[in-house]
Amino acid sequence: MSIFSRFADIINSNLNALLDKAEDPEKLIRLIIQEMEDTLVEVRTMSAKTLAERKELTRKITWLEREAGEWQKKAELALSKSRDDLAKAALVEKHKVQQLADELSQQLKNVEISISHLNDEISQLQEKLKDARARQQSLLMRHKTAESRLKVKRTLAEMNTSNNALDKFEQFERKLDQVEGEVESFGLGNQARLNEEFAELEASEKVDEEMRSLKDKLNKND
Repeated sequence: MSIFSRFADIINSNLNALLDKAEDPEKLIRLIIQEMEDTLVEVRTMSAKTLAERKELTRKITWLEREAGEWQKKAELALSKSRDDLAKAALVEKHKVQQLADELSQQLKNVEISISHLNDEISQLQEKLKDARARQQSLLMRHKTAESRLKVKRTLAEMNTSNNALDKFEQFERKLDQVEGEVESFGLGNQARLNEEFAELEASEKVDEEMRSLKDKLNKND
């Protein structure tokens, strides 16, 4: 069974879609990466055991083949001494040992195939893990940006639906305009009164001047 079977649904699905549905996208990404890292450790452990098995099988096969060679030599020695019975017994033992060596050789071939598959799957998992780590920050940033934009859109939508906030601003502005107008009106009243007083002073000055002129004229006539 493939090492990806435990989390195939996550790997094969659309990661962006998963983030949209997740309550905590950052936690989801961490879980996915953690699952991949744990699986990678597991597969490497399996690979180490399989490599150890290959060494053990190779060692046994080498020993059996050496044993088969020894029985071959014994059979030849027996024949050289005209001991056909011993030669035949030696060949029987040789065939037993050789048969066991052949069986272990077949097991070794299967182990070699398993090692090849494990190496392929480790390479695939490493690539997926590398890609997930590279995309982690980008995906989280995109998700946070989308959330921020969504909050702004919702705020604007609420303001469009209910203009209470804008109405309050407009009411405050109108009230402020009214207060400022009242302040200015007081200033205008004081200024008008001041102008009137200066006008009275100027009129009084003209009357006094005219009186002096008239008196001077009368004095000259006397």
